[in-house]
Amino acid sequence: MQKNIILIGMPGAGKSTIGVILAKRIGFHFIDTDLLIQAQEKLRLQQIIDIRGLENFRQVEEQVLLDLHTEHSVIATGGSVVYGKNGLKKLGESGVLIYIHVPLLLLQQRIADMGQRGLVMSKGQSFQDLYQERTPLYEKFADITIFSAEQNAEQVAAQIERKLISLGNALPSESHANRE
Repeated sequence: MQKNIILIGMPGAGKSTIGVILAKRIGFHFIDTDLLIQAQEKLRLQQIIDIRGLENFRQVEEQVLLDLHTEHSVIATGGSVVYGKNGLKKLGESGVLIYIHVPLLLLQQRIADMGQRGLVMSKGQSFQDLYQERTPLYEKFADITIFSAEQNAEQVAAQIERKLISLGNALPSESHANRE
């Protein structure tokens, strides 16, 4: 059975973009859990948070993760995935958890319109507070941490691919043929 590759990290870390590129490179499926939530709820993430509240959003997110049955997939998760212990545990059992670490200042530059982003933040909480709260959780749950500050999405995907191969994770054999 092929394992999944699960990308975790802060909003703006590039999980979805990197995930698509990585999936193409290694011949895996690509799944974005934020899109699954939006399709199921028929609302944008920010609308779910605004209408139903943070706690409901987190419950919906965790249930989507618990209901996800896939293999041979790159899964880009929402930044708040680390709050749903059961959902995250299930994901971890299905594959390797990779934390895409991006420094706070770079994330702040990338996220211009936080209000429409669907950020799971408490009222009055700053993005810096959120970063400081979540970073230890990502580090705790990650099997692999990728530092991506000075790289574009293609370079990060290549770095993840090399790391997985070096650790002996089963990838399709053609995936590591002169890709850079």
